[in-house]
Amino acid sequence: MPRRNDIESIMLIGSGPIVIGQACEFDYSGSQAARALMDESYDVSLVNSNPATIMTDPMMADTVYLRELTPPSIRQIVETEQPDAVMPTMGGQTGLNLAQTLQEEGFWTDHGVEVIGVDIDAVEMTEDRQRFRDMVDDIDMDQSRSRTAKSLLEAKEITQELGGLPIVIRPSYTLGGSGGGIVWNADEFEKMITRGLEMSPVHQILIDECLFGWKEYELELLRDDNDNVIIICSIENVDPMGVHTGDSVTVAPQQTLTDKQFQQMRDGAIKLMRSIGDFAGGCNVQFAFDPDSGRMVVIEINPRVSRSSALASKATGYPIAKVAAKLGVGYTLDELPNEVTGNTSACFEPSLDYVVTKVPRFNFEKFEGVNEELTTQMKAVGEVMSIGRTFPESLQKAWQSLEIGYAGLGADRPPADRETVRERLQKPHWDDLLHVRSALKRGASVEEVHDVTKIDPWFLYKIQDLLHLEDKLHDLTLEQISEDLFYEVKQHGFSDEQIAHLVQEDVTDKDVRERRKALGHTPSYQVVDTCAGEFPAETPYFYSTYETDTESEVTDKEKVLILGSGPNRIGQGIEFDYSCVHGVKAARDMGYEAIMINCNPETVSTDFDVADKLYFEPVFWERVLDIVEHEDQNGDVAGVILQLGGQTALKLAERFEENGIEIFGTNSRMMDQAEDRGKFSTLLRDLDVPFPNYDVVDSPTEAMRAAERIGYPILVRPSYVLGGQGMRIAINKEEVEHYVGKIWDLLPENEILMDRFLEDSVEIDVDAVSDGEEVWVAGIMQHIEPAGVHSGDSTAVLPPFSLSEDVLDQVRGYVEQLALHLGVTGLMNVQMVVKDEKVYVIEANPRASRTVPFISKAIEVPVARVATQVMLGKKLAEFREAGKLESTLEGYAIKEPVFTWDKFPEVPKELGPEMRSTGEAIAFVDELTDEHFQRPYEMKDLYLSK
Repeated sequence: MPRRNDIESIMLIGSGPIVIGQACEFDYSGSQAARALMDESYDVSLVNSNPATIMTDPMMADTVYLRELTPPSIRQIVETEQPDAVMPTMGGQTGLNLAQTLQEEGFWTDHGVEVIGVDIDAVEMTEDRQRFRDMVDDIDMDQSRSRTAKSLLEAKEITQELGGLPIVIRPSYTLGGSGGGIVWNADEFEKMITRGLEMSPVHQILIDECLFGWKEYELELLRDDNDNVIIICSIENVDPMGVHTGDSVTVAPQQTLTDKQFQQMRDGAIKLMRSIGDFAGGCNVQFAFDPDSGRMVVIEINPRVSRSSALASKATGYPIAKVAAKLGVGYTLDELPNEVTGNTSACFEPSLDYVVTKVPRFNFEKFEGVNEELTTQMKAVGEVMSIGRTFPESLQKAWQSLEIGYAGLGADRPPADRETVRERLQKPHWDDLLHVRSALKRGASVEEVHDVTKIDPWFLYKIQDLLHLEDKLHDLTLEQISEDLFYEVKQHGFSDEQIAHLVQEDVTDKDVRERRKALGHTPSYQVVDTCAGEFPAETPYFYSTYETDTESEVTDKEKVLILGSGPNRIGQGIEFDYSCVHGVKAARDMGYEAIMINCNPETVSTDFDVADKLYFEPVFWERVLDIVEHEDQNGDVAGVILQLGGQTALKLAERFEENGIEIFGTNSRMMDQAEDRGKFSTLLRDLDVPFPNYDVVDSPTEAMRAAERIGYPILVRPSYVLGGQGMRIAINKEEVEHYVGKIWDLLPENEILMDRFLEDSVEIDVDAVSDGEEVWVAGIMQHIEPAGVHSGDSTAVLPPFSLSEDVLDQVRGYVEQLALHLGVTGLMNVQMVVKDEKVYVIEANPRASRTVPFISKAIEVPVARVATQVMLGKKLAEFREAGKLESTLEGYAIKEPVFTWDKFPEVPKELGPEMRSTGEAIAFVDELTDEHFQRPYEMKDLYLSK
């Protein structure tokens, strides 16, 4: 049937601030849904408290409410907007919980608002562990033995009935497995049970027999009102059961099931979806298989767009959230076109002729004393996705994408020692596959490694294949590698950097590249088309591999390449996706062909219809240069934009200039002068700009001497980092020695700046845009917490609430002086402290900052888009004269950091110079008596630590 005409206005509920377990994959889904509904001419209102996401940009909906996600807030917006329907399925657990609470109150019915896209009763059934078990029993499907408990006593009795430890606990109504885990021994039983009961909103946990070591799978489904159900994607966890799917390396499509088992899983998923309610939309189902008996059990079902939906969409090219939104307003699958092919139906199940590998990104180094063991509670902060013709190729590309210093799966460095390998593989850890490689390299058999890790032998044999190729290269010089062997090595995902490390003589990745190209080996680019090449695709969405033909046709339009920010992590998250989307749109508006390069499946910037062309590739020098050379066949790549992709893109600046590739905006020499702590301090001295007393050191001995001369407390800071990585405040020489040693362990050969920490001072953040002639200060934010708390962890107020006009004049003057002297073209963020009415400059970053989206939403000016057009040649005067730089902010905007301490209960809640928050919310207040200001102001000194 066609779209519903009895509905005219629809409210979308977002997912709120980024937390571990609920990240920007829901903002991606929400953005897709909003665009889909607006395309159908519905009036769309959207509510979300997250300023960092493109989802809350004014262009994404008819009306955007940046409000806290609470029942009173939703009630107030409904009273104002009077929507005909609400769609909560794109807002993760947050959106569903809100919708459910208001449903129980009778609010939706009382106000004539229809809940679409989901059946609330189905949500209750799937979230209530006992009801779900009963339903699965009713449809005669197998599940693990388990029972629900509401007290510690009940938990003890159930554990005894299940045959004792180990057991798995799963709290009801929590996100990302919060409060759950495997209880291995009696010592941790009481603590984990109590914590699970406390974290469940209904104080209920499911106690499950432990299936640790079983194989785990996910299926993404869609269903319409005619009960047509299609499977969009099958995903296999490389890590065995016992590791949360968000923390597991995963592969799509599944690789190790027999056809019969896969069909059994498909049938089971469809049966489950049809059993939990009569709704049209998306659904995620998880299963486990016993590798010995083949027994299949149901794990859980989520009757909404899930965390894996973004991955499945990017893996297949099928826009799950967009189609789910249209199904929610009455369309059936056969009525909707496949937007990728343009000439097939959305009812066609995607078919893949490649392998997709997802590898999670962790930030354990941010949390001292954290337990790194992976369990059923999610701990990853982001993920990368890679595409290759084979699993080994996509796995190697994924490790190139992670940005942890690896050029692939470890071939660019020696294997770990036996003791480390043995220790790390005893229980699941984030680097398991790296240590699997080391174990095989040191002579362990596939059978032995499987016995310890429970990873399916198929994956282990594929890693062993990589080692066989490494052994061949070890015996050869670069010139001795045959054309066929070189081709085989590249087909297995080996980077030029890895090859340089493996061959006998001392060569660089540049030498390998020249040899490779001389042999005629350059990557081809294949299209992600949902149909394994059966039909021509209209969308320009590509990945690299080594084959004879390429499907990426080069146009003769002038091109701009925009580099994304890679995987989300603390300090570099969804804010940069926001800037990249605006950058793409700005380049297109100025007549360029905008080409996006990124490897993050959770973002809007990697949607297939945002840029003119999308390369889903690692932001890794070899891969990026290959794309530049492919697109520049006609000499029409005008240049690249690096400022929008955080530190990820900026670190490649020097190599672009070495290769004669134009960088739009600030040049690499000036970027280096700002990013290098020592050079920047010298610049401040030359400009007579106040800054704390400092020294630059490159040895522990120098650090001790410098500390004594500068005086304590002292701030220890490495160069070229984001999110305050490695920064600490030291109060004595022992701490200086300890912190400096840790920085060099983490970041070898990194220059360290040591400067006097100004106690009891006020910190401020400034975002500005410069065109080389004029500087526009977009916003000055004053932190509530004292200097010493990282800006990303501080509550920030725009405009400043207690700074004098004299101080603000100093701020503006120094920002202008720095921007013009550094030759900034585009964005710049400056951090300063104020003590006794004197302003000191701490650092300046000539790039997009985390606060660009916050300021943009607060003043209602698209700062990143303005900056991109400035980089491409426009002058600020054009915007100013058109009135496009004027702030509309009345009162104050407050940036409120959000922490995910509950995932790491063993870590103390300390705040210091290294960032630990995972996300943020925004609040607009008229007066500083508002609780959004008063609450953090009262506690501003509480958590300040070293």
